[in-house]
Amino acid sequence: MTTSDAQGAGSRRNVLVLAICQALSMSGSSLVMTISALAGQMLAADKALATLPLASQFIGTMCTTIPASYLMARFGRKLGFTLGQCIGIAGAALACWGILSGNFWAFVAGSCALGVHNAFWQYYRFAAADTAPTDFRERAISYVMAGGVIAAFLGPQIAKATYDLLSPVQYAGGYVGIIIMSTVTIVLLQAVRIPKAEFKGFRGGGRPLGEIVRQPTFILAVTTAMFGYGVMTLVMTATPLAMTGCGFAFAQTATVIQWHVLAMFGPSFFTGDLIRRFGVVNVIIAGTVLNTGAMAMNLSGIDIANFTGGLVLLGLGWNFMFIGGTTLVTETYRPDEKAKVQAVNDFLLWTTVSVASLSSGAIHANFGWTAVNMVLAVPIFAIFLGAVWFRISGPGNPSRA
Repeated sequence: MTTSDAQGAGSRRNVLVLAICQALSMSGSSLVMTISALAGQMLAADKALATLPLASQFIGTMCTTIPASYLMARFGRKLGFTLGQCIGIAGAALACWGILSGNFWAFVAGSCALGVHNAFWQYYRFAAADTAPTDFRERAISYVMAGGVIAAFLGPQIAKATYDLLSPVQYAGGYVGIIIMSTVTIVLLQAVRIPKAEFKGFRGGGRPLGEIVRQPTFILAVTTAMFGYGVMTLVMTATPLAMTGCGFAFAQTATVIQWHVLAMFGPSFFTGDLIRRFGVVNVIIAGTVLNTGAMAMNLSGIDIANFTGGLVLLGLGWNFMFIGGTTLVTETYRPDEKAKVQAVNDFLLWTTVSVASLSSGAIHANFGWTAVNMVLAVPIFAIFLGAVWFRISGPGNPSRA
């Protein structure tokens, strides 16, 4: 076997292991998406704070993205990923205790710790890209994200199975499931083989950060991922509250979230190939169209078909925008610049998601489900216009079709 063949086999093994770890981590995330707002509504005196625990999770992710990136640059991906899972176990235990004891603020704190845990595993996609050959990079990112297909089934099913596991208190059992999945992930991560890169300090090597972030390619990449993830979070977070308010049972809500998560990650098996065939910018434009369809479906009624169809389109739009943005951002930095650029990318991403999650409960409580969906229009239209301009003007993007 040649050196090239050995490297290719190692890259594919890493992708497989990281995809399984992604599946388990995303299962915990989709489980939290299903139950967090409902548990918050149960515990919070002010119902407008129902999504605060979920928002605190995203804030924890936002605050940890930069330290996590540099910690892994200094000590290696495997150590960082393992540490993140350990923090997840502690956070899930605290959140579980908060629900059992009726302590809303303990639940918020545990959710924040889960956000710190999320910041580490969000780098699985970059870890796969780091060791992939150039002609396999788009598919490496896409295949790791495809691990979320398992999460589409596993997360909501665990939510339903553990709904009253610690009866008479509802929802706490789901966090026991997260503890188990994080423990399994720690074991699997020991099979990852990612060479440790040379660490060049916090400022790193290469070009100044200001020069990198001013690139039109970087601006489009980051804003696409930011707004794509932000609008998805805004609507998805409010969906359990809206469905409960419309009289739907918890099992129906969990099923809608299940279809949504499946739509988020199912296309990942071929999104990388679509990018290679049609160009990343065209895939991003398709994502904005799908998100517009989601808004229209959600605004057209409150039947189960509206919630399901709207969330499926929302998931598809997220997939194209998020994988498209992630692929595009990998073209904006050199190897010695990746730690700082990936950190800035994810910091901006999770800042947007935090704001969206925190706003979701307040908008729904004060203005209703219609207002939640109307908020999508401005950021999605802005990305559509930006991508079309980028496609026409062609400011040096090698992935342009």
